[in-house]
Amino acid sequence: MGFEEEGSIEKPSQKPAGTGSSMTLAKAVELGEYDPEFLATFAEWHGLPRHIQFQYVRQALDNRHRHLITQWAEVNNMLDFSKKPHLSEALENIMAQIKKLEKDREKLYLEYSK
Repeated sequence: MGFEEEGSIEKPSQKPAGTGSSMTLAKAVELGEYDPEFLATFAEWHGLPRHIQFQYVRQALDNRHRHLITQWAEVNNMLDFSKKPHLSEALENIMAQIKKLEKDREKLYLEYSK
């Protein structure tokens, strides 16, 4: 059971959301995708005013934070946690993602406040 290092996780390719894709802008935001570059692959993103784009980004940041907190709670509440040392590594990884999310939040708030 190997866990990848934080820096070695590859970012998925950002292919445009084509007609064969069932992913929509609203679904991506619901799932916690907050990267404006990825959201820009959806055609409707380009027709939105900057303020509404930022509202989508904020909602996605909140959704991602909620997902990570839920994951942390699920791992933390597993039975026999003390007998499973690899779970503490999972918790650390989730906390690292939360910290990255908060840094990204600050960066995006600055970017969209211009």
